[in-house]
Amino acid sequence: MRDYREFLAEILIPEDRLQARVQELGAAISRDFAGKDLMLVCILRGGVMFLADLMRVLSVPHTVDFMAVSSYGAGVRSTTGQVRISLDLTTSIEGRNVLIVEDIIDSGFTLASVLELLSARRPHSLQVCTLLDKAERRETEVPIAYCGFVIPNKFVFGYGLDLDEYYRNLPFVGVVQPEKFFAP
Repeated sequence: MRDYREFLAEILIPEDRLQARVQELGAAISRDFAGKDLMLVCILRGGVMFLADLMRVLSVPHTVDFMAVSSYGAGVRSTTGQVRISLDLTTSIEGRNVLIVEDIIDSGFTLASVLELLSARRPHSLQVCTLLDKAERRETEVPIAYCGFVIPNKFVFGYGLDLDEYYRNLPFVGVVQPEKFFAP
């Protein structure tokens, strides 16, 4: 596997800024859900690192469950918003305060479908916490209660976000130089 420095254009969000923002988000979520039954639903795989750090700074008791979803049509931009669920929740969310933990939101189609699906399961509340919001790519509106960073429309990786399933372990969010990463 290649060294990421070969195709890293820039470090968009360094580790210290990431961790400081996770602390701030954790404080806000803890304040807003004090005394409430909170369930975190992590969207796999990219959200795992963010979830792990966020869980450590929450001061309210909470449970965790996971979903793995993808848009229909690999490699094709989804405009239908329909998703394929490859891993569903193992516990009921009925009557619970559910916070979806997501790594990045761009077009919004996949998340909109997840919200529609989970809303039908009658949670008490259903909100979204995303680390990264690529707002200029939004094609359908989704409500975001907690946002780490609004970022430009750049190809990013690290801190849970992958490049061909690698580099999720990096402690920062970096920008890819596509011409160097995808070069033969």
